[in-house]
Amino acid sequence: MTDIVDADELLRRIRAARDWARSEEQQATDEATATAYRVVRTVLERLVDPAHATRP
Repeated sequence: MTDIVDADELLRRIRAARDWARSEEQQATDEATATAYRVVRTVLERLVDPAHATRP
């Protein structure tokens, strides 16, 4: 957490986390876990593109 990164690297890391959350959501074994990953993915999608309407 102490790495200094530029905006492009930060955006790359956010997108990677979003893609990871999407993968985990699809592989979730129960609805509560899938919902948790869906919420994380939704927040990360809003960070990447605040104007974009997110899909549940």
